[in-house]
Amino acid sequence: MTGQGPSNALVPSRMLLSPTGERWTWLSLVQKARISHLEAIMIQGEAPHLESLAGWEWNGANCVRLYSLVGLRRFVKGFYEGPPRVKGGPEPFIQGYNISCPRLPDEAPPRLLPSDEAPRRFGFFRVHRVVKGSRDDRYPNALLLDYGLGGNGFFGPPLRDYLVQVYGDNPDLLVGKAYVALGPLRIPLNYFVLERWRRHDFRG
Repeated sequence: MTGQGPSNALVPSRMLLSPTGERWTWLSLVQKARISHLEAIMIQGEAPHLESLAGWEWNGANCVRLYSLVGLRRFVKGFYEGPPRVKGGPEPFIQGYNISCPRLPDEAPPRLLPSDEAPRRFGFFRVHRVVKGSRDDRYPNALLLDYGLGGNGFFGPPLRDYLVQVYGDNPDLLVGKAYVALGPLRIPLNYFVLERWRRHDFRG
């Protein structure tokens, strides 16, 4: 699906090409990218535009194959504009959520739980530019998905995700890196890949 958000038309460097010399795709990133490839993308990628994310749901996959064994390989993330779920925090911002998928082959289109028509949205987060000098500024070129500002309650997921656009001229392919936030500690958890999937009308 072709996105409609703005882009900066950058030429990809050799570091952002697959070992075959071709551009990465969602599937090749999920199946073939090594940690070194994914980390290079996190360092060299650029922050997606908030307006390019809002109003869309994104086909997602965790890159570590261990997630396949426990049924957590595939998921969907959605982004929307709406009232803040928690007072305060950086601006400008949009917000987002997660939707679980059943066990699916990597090549299969997304399916949502409990159904595509009435998915269960959970694990909300606020999306904003990384604030330099803050505790969560490991990738200043990224957007931050802050679950601590998602209004998930005391038992909400203690996560901070960084999100970058792989290529400046393709707003439809994103790579993220998740950290577990335990007090002042930030423990790297996993890389994930997002591809623009479908529009939605959820507003929180």
